[in-house]
Amino acid sequence: MALIHVPVGFLPLLDSALIVLAREKGFAEEEGLDLQLIKETSWANIRDRIAVGHFDAAQMLAPMPIAPSLGLTPLDVAIVTPMVLGLGNNAITVSAGLWQKMAEQGAPGDLAAGPTGAALARVVAASQRKLKFGVVHQTSSHNYELRYWLAASGIRPDVDVEIVVLAPRLLPDAIASHSIDGYCVGEPWNSVGVDTAGATIATVKAFIWRSSPDKVIGMRADWAAEQPETVSALTRALHAAALWCSDPAHHSEAARILAHRDYLDNPPDLVERALSGNLLTGSGRLQRVSDFFIPYERAANFPWKSYALWYYTQMVRWGQVAHSPERAALAAASFRPDLYRTALAGRGVAIPVADYHPIGTLVAPTAIDAAGGDLELGADLFFDGKAFDPLDLDSYIESQRPTR
Repeated sequence: MALIHVPVGFLPLLDSALIVLAREKGFAEEEGLDLQLIKETSWANIRDRIAVGHFDAAQMLAPMPIAPSLGLTPLDVAIVTPMVLGLGNNAITVSAGLWQKMAEQGAPGDLAAGPTGAALARVVAASQRKLKFGVVHQTSSHNYELRYWLAASGIRPDVDVEIVVLAPRLLPDAIASHSIDGYCVGEPWNSVGVDTAGATIATVKAFIWRSSPDKVIGMRADWAAEQPETVSALTRALHAAALWCSDPAHHSEAARILAHRDYLDNPPDLVERALSGNLLTGSGRLQRVSDFFIPYERAANFPWKSYALWYYTQMVRWGQVAHSPERAALAAASFRPDLYRTALAGRGVAIPVADYHPIGTLVAPTAIDAAGGDLELGADLFFDGKAFDPLDLDSYIESQRPTR
C-alpha cells in the first residue's frame, strides 16, 4: 500500500523531537505515512505557510492555533491541534553583564523563579536604561511566560522593560552582540547562548509554570475535517514517538538523530543535556531539572482546552484582544481533545475523561479520571501561587488587570 505523503513544517528546537522521531524511527511509516519534514527559520513562516497550504501540519507554538480565530494573524485560516508535543523546554537566559548585576542583587543561581525575578526587579529599578528581552513570536508561550514572570516579580512589561521578537536561532547572537539583555526560548538555544555568548540561564519554564505546554502539532481545520484518518494516523505516530522518547535509555540515540544538520544542527551532547534535564546554566554550573522537558508522562500530549483558555487570558491581559464569551469559545475550540481520543481509542492509552481542569492547584502527582488506564497529572503550580479556573475567566482576567 502506498504511503500517504504529509508535508510537515518544523523549527530546529528540542520539541520538534516527536515529529523528527516519528519519521526517523519508523513510527509514521507504520501508520502509513510518509512525513516530509521541512525546516523553517521563523514562527511567522510556519504561520503563513500552513495558512496558504504549503504544509499539511506543522510544529506550532501552543498559542498559535488560537490566534487566527481571534483575528491576530494576517490570514485568518482556522487552525486546530489534536496533540501537544510535550511539556516544558523553555528557559529565560540573560547576558553575562545582566547576570552579574542580578547576582549582586541576590539572584541565587539555582533557577528559582521567585528570588531570581525579585533580583531582576531590583536591577531594573536601578538601571539607567530600559532593558530589552527577546521572544520568538508575539503569540508565543515564551512571550506570555516571560511577561507573567516579569509582572509577578514587580516588573511592568512594555513599561519597565522592552520586549522584541526575533527568530529562535538569532537570539544567542543578539545577546553576544549586546543587542538584547535576555531572551525566552526553547532548547537548544539557551544552551547555545551559554556555550557561545557566555550567557546564563536564569530560570526555566518548569519553575515558572510546572507541567505546562509549549508546542503542539497544528493543522488547518478544513484539512483536519477532510482527512480524519490521516489526522488519526499522524497523532498515533507522534504518540508512539513520545512514548519512545520518554525512555531515558533512548536519550543518547534521540540526541544523535536530533543533532543532525537536517534538524537541530547542534552537538549531540548539548541536545542530550536538554533531553535529560541536565543543564549547563553558566560559569560551569550543571543543574538537574527533572521535569525540564516531558515528552509523554503526566498526560503531556493531551490538548486540554484549559491550556487554550489560559493563553487566551494572556492575550486579553496584554491588550492583544478584547475579552468576550464568544472569543473565549473560539479560543477553546482550537484545542481538540476529541481528535486525540478518536486516534488513540481502544489502544490501551490512558486518556483524560474531561476536557478542562483547573491549573495551578496540584502540588504533587495526582490521579485523575481516565479511560483506558490509570493516569496522573504532575504538579502544575505557578511560581507566584496563583491558580487558574477555566470556568471562571472573568475573575481571572480581572485579577490580572493591575499589572498592566
